[in-house]
Amino acid sequence: MQYRAFGRTGWQVAEMGYGMWGMGGWTGSDDDESISSLQLSVDLGCNFFDTAYAYGEGHSERLLGKLLKANPGKTLYTATKIPPKNRIWPSRRGASLDDVFPADYIREQVEKSLTNLGADHIDVMQFHVWEDDWARDERWQRAVQDLTQQGKVRAWGVSVNRWEPDNCLETLRTGLIDAVQVIYNIFDQAPEDNLYPLSDELKVAIIARVPFDEGTLTGTLTTDSTWPEGDWRNTYFVRENLNASVDRAEALRPLIPAGMTMPELALRFILAHPTVSTIIPGMRKESHVRANIAASDGQPLPASLLAELKKHRWDRKPTKWSQ
Repeated sequence: MQYRAFGRTGWQVAEMGYGMWGMGGWTGSDDDESISSLQLSVDLGCNFFDTAYAYGEGHSERLLGKLLKANPGKTLYTATKIPPKNRIWPSRRGASLDDVFPADYIREQVEKSLTNLGADHIDVMQFHVWEDDWARDERWQRAVQDLTQQGKVRAWGVSVNRWEPDNCLETLRTGLIDAVQVIYNIFDQAPEDNLYPLSDELKVAIIARVPFDEGTLTGTLTTDSTWPEGDWRNTYFVRENLNASVDRAEALRPLIPAGMTMPELALRFILAHPTVSTIIPGMRKESHVRANIAASDGQPLPASLLAELKKHRWDRKPTKWSQ
């Protein structure tokens, strides 16, 4: 496992972190399997775990709490998220901070997450949605500062809405945000335009999420793919998106080097960008853990291949189904 600086915090985190959404909000999860996969990742060097209260209404956080308890002598970094009070994902233009992140609610959710984790502090507490219009509102700023001074939160982050990487730039300039979680992969390269340069300037950590485009970049989807009732992917991979996604993935196949899989290629593309602090692929099985962590070996993709992958940028705009 290779490690990278987590922005200005002074932490060295595994460049292959662990995304825990699938353990709380997707069908097919098994707690015993999740725990064994989490522990395997620790044994292989992973030390950064990203969860959220909304992943099973605290269920994923509690699983992480069990992992912390089982590894008392190891430094494991916890990142979780405050859900929007109105439970609307993503936030909407013009949304009021009073409806989404009022100060008392921020404090209340921090306490809930601390209880679920069984911890006395959270390393990175993130706002699960965000609007840059809230950047200069002193109410969230005071809540953040108070909780930091109390030692309950060590660093703060925002998880920006899908395909809107610039919807936090003014917020970063407040100096109160230490990390940004953003969608970044072979298709979604827009963070490179404005977010990454500002993050470098301010030494803000970048958490790259959705490395496989919700499954497209695993290369396993077909135009006939379906998921069990209630699975979030049914609402994302509507026909127009599924067809286009499969076509995009198929166009990548000729570029995959011999002996490499499409998921490995996807991860290595992200690791090629030095601004990225950590990637958080979802890993519910031990086989996923081994495969993903194996990509963190310090061996870069050839420059010529990276140049070809850059041509597969896919700029998209948020829609009703994309959230």
